[in-house]
Amino acid sequence: MGSPLLRVDRTEGMPKVIARPKRVALISPYAQTIISFRGALIGDLIAHGAEVFVLAPDYTPEIREAVVQLGATPVEYPLNRTGMNPFQDARTLLALTRILYRLRPDAVLPYTTKPVIYGTLAASLTGVPQRVALITGLGYAFIETLSTSPKLYLTRTLVKILYHAALKRAQVVLFQNPDDLSRFVEEHLVEPAKARLVGATGVNLTEWQPAPPVLEPVTFTLAARLLREKGIVEFAEAARVIKARYPNTRFLLLGELDTNPGALTRQQVEAWVQQGILEWLGHVPDVRPYFAQTSVYVLPSYREGVPRSTQEAMAMARPIITTDAPGCRETVVHGLNGFLVPPRDANALAEAMEQFIRQPDLIITMGQASRRLAEERFDARQINARLCALLLGVQSEAKR
Repeated sequence: MGSPLLRVDRTEGMPKVIARPKRVALISPYAQTIISFRGALIGDLIAHGAEVFVLAPDYTPEIREAVVQLGATPVEYPLNRTGMNPFQDARTLLALTRILYRLRPDAVLPYTTKPVIYGTLAASLTGVPQRVALITGLGYAFIETLSTSPKLYLTRTLVKILYHAALKRAQVVLFQNPDDLSRFVEEHLVEPAKARLVGATGVNLTEWQPAPPVLEPVTFTLAARLLREKGIVEFAEAARVIKARYPNTRFLLLGELDTNPGALTRQQVEAWVQQGILEWLGHVPDVRPYFAQTSVYVLPSYREGVPRSTQEAMAMARPIITTDAPGCRETVVHGLNGFLVPPRDANALAEAMEQFIRQPDLIITMGQASRRLAEERFDARQINARLCALLLGVQSEAKR
């Protein structure tokens, strides 16, 4: 049996053996975010000559076509993203094992909790040579003091056991912020020699251009899945305080309902709308028109990898209010391009908002600083160069 890295060309006389393109499998938790989150990486991998397979659950015909247009191959697999049903998770592991055995990739890049755990295990079982796991945030089970319930304790313990088992089988484990890296090392979930800080996902700065500042009405926007740990409740509570003092201020909430244990209900969100506190736009396929209406972007999250929405808002020259929490703090230099506030503190959040209302020039100057920081820290080309170097062995020009 010949090497899977070689093929025989018989088109011109004597057969000759030539190397086939390297195959890379990305393993995603959502089909919906593939283009926005990983489209640039897919394009860069293909530009380096790789054959790319994009594994994800819940493909729609439109997303399939978008992946094909990038030059990659969409592959669907089953995933219960938020549940802890062992039979469903076993089904995910079995499906990924079968898919990777059939595709024979040279490298895999799973990201987020379940794809990292079951994708890395499946890649190990099928002998994928290069297994790179990307930790994009720690998720619900790792949110401190969110709950002291036995169920959460059991979930957290199980997730740690699974992470330990999977990451033992990865060659490299990438983290987006130093807090997550330190925690995984301290809790012996990953060997220190394997752990590397890769930074944020990054944005395509040519597609995310600065927009004119919005000074009237002052508009605060939050874009996230509607989870309690994203700080949605604090955003609404701060909006209530500000609206009472400055009735013309706008608050935009972009995002869809979720099945995560920390999800808000439709009734909770619609109650805020009926009370005139905020405007809920639901899921929007492109946030740029809404960010163009935004004066200040707000993300009061309890913990992140490095939030993508904040990077996008910075690229569009929007000041940021976010929390002094892991991942979030990577996006703000306090007092330069925005303000850091304590997590779970609606009053501190309202005070930060009020500074922009009372000093609207900050919307301009801090927005300009956000764009400069985005160019320095969140250029997707530099970040993708590092990933291509790991997955394909190509020379990276990115700063290390």
